Amino acid sequence: MTTHHLTASVETCHWGAFDAALPPVLRIAAGDRLIVDTVSGGPEALPPAGFHVPPELLDIHARSVRLMPGHILTGPVFVEGAEPGDTLEVRIVDVRLRQDWGYNAIRPLAGTLPLDFHQARMLNIPLDAERMVGRLPWGLDLPLHPFFGILGVAPPPNWGRITSIIPRSHGGNLDNKQLGPGASLFLPVHVPGALFSCGDGHGAQGDGEVCTTAIETALQGTFELIVHKATGLAYPRAETPTHLITMGMDPDLDQCLVIALRDMIVLLGERAGLSREDAYTLCSLAVDFHVTQTVNTHRGVHAMLPKSLLG
Repeated sequence: MTTHHLTASVETCHWGAFDAALPPVLRIAAGDRLIVDTVSGGPEALPPAGFHVPPELLDIHARSVRLMPGHILTGPVFVEGAEPGDTLEVRIVDVRLRQDWGYNAIRPLAGTLPLDFHQARMLNIPLDAERMVGRLPWGLDLPLHPFFGILGVAPPPNWGRITSIIPRSHGGNLDNKQLGPGASLFLPVHVPGALFSCGDGHGAQGDGEVCTTAIETALQGTFELIVHKATGLAYPRAETPTHLITMGMDPDLDQCLVIALRDMIVLLGERAGLSREDAYTLCSLAVDFHVTQTVNTHRGVHAMLPKSLLG
């Protein structure tokens, strides 16, 4: 296994979009370990004096072009041997803070209550990496559990350039807090090399991100990128040490649950040999359905099945 370190810079980051036409900034072999540095936020999110601002973030602000409204992403990374019809497993080995602050935003006409809050707010949140807490302005020390809001591959070429804000079958802005160290995300490959990118670092977030953002911050992730050949996987799935996870993304929250449920039924057939009827019953008795987020235009639901039930 070779270890690669991809730093964040004007040359290695793209701002706001996924696009199958973006050239890769790094090529690695399947199974290699990849350390990725990310940054987050536009100039409006910068903290007051006294906090550490990664210098590459300021350079990106000065020299990078926003392809579309959205996130700063590091990549894309070409994974040798990945072809359309394969699955890219993103094995999450480690996630670490890269700065001592994060931010949270409220924006009028955005979030889950777009008409309820009329004044924009950009909140700076000091982060303590030793204690792993974020200090909220009313005095609460909130435990931190860093994860990447965005882990994705290139979309199908015929989609063209798409915003990084909306999650779809390529993954992207999943905002799923289960995708921390020890988890694996499985993504369908749409183009040769898969073209993996990540970003949107979160210091902490609940299920059901509602006020536009989590604690947005710069992170370093360590991943192993593994290619599973000719799986035919069509939609993202995940696995933690304790659970199997299926997902649904759609503007309609009811449809999000339907998509996640249907895929869990299929997954139970694949992993446990259950009939559709038995799988449907087990979903009703033992699967937990969580609202992932309601702020990304396409909302999200993820279904969690304890692996202990599969023997």
